[in-house]
Amino acid sequence: MSGADDADAARHKAKMAHRKAVQDAEVASKSIAEKGLLLVHTGPGKGKSTAAFGLVLRMLGNGGRVGVVQFIKGAWQTGERSAFAAFGDRVRWHSMGEGFTWETQDKARDIAAAQRAWQVAQEMLRDPSLDLVVLDELNIALRYDYLPLDGVLADIAARPPLQHVVVTGRNAKPALVEAADLVTEMGAAKHHFAAGVKAQKGIEF
Repeated sequence: MSGADDADAARHKAKMAHRKAVQDAEVASKSIAEKGLLLVHTGPGKGKSTAAFGLVLRMLGNGGRVGVVQFIKGAWQTGERSAFAAFGDRVRWHSMGEGFTWETQDKARDIAAAQRAWQVAQEMLRDPSLDLVVLDELNIALRYDYLPLDGVLADIAARPPLQHVVVTGRNAKPALVEAADLVTEMGAAKHHFAAGVKAQKGIEF
């Protein structure tokens, strides 16, 4: 190596050593070892449910048990639902929607479906054996006032102390965002659907 290369390598090493020291100090400053988290995936971009199911896989890989309730969705079989069936009773999966609201065009029917789904969700939120509960597209049900927001927040807050909850869907209510430990806003920079590409297996479902 040339002298310039040696100097560059030394600068890089010093920079990374400083970065490591800052990072280690940041980690050491955290005092809470374990806490059940409320995570919200919202925004107009694609990938909110996909990210939640990535967490399902991570939890299963760590030996945990998971519950999934799908609001709105339910009219079709998805790849993730089929894949997670291989985990047997470690995954409790309920797709309880009747399709998107513009398809049903029946508010009373949509409200009834959301209420049935929430009854299942309540059971999961009371079950300490479930390490992670995914409430997929719950934000949609809340957006259209199919469920009482205050009641939903109270049920989530009353869950077992180490149980994690993920809520997905666009237009998360401000009160839910406020209650959450982590909120991810997914943007929509570009989507192939706008270019005329239909939903495909393995990507959309």
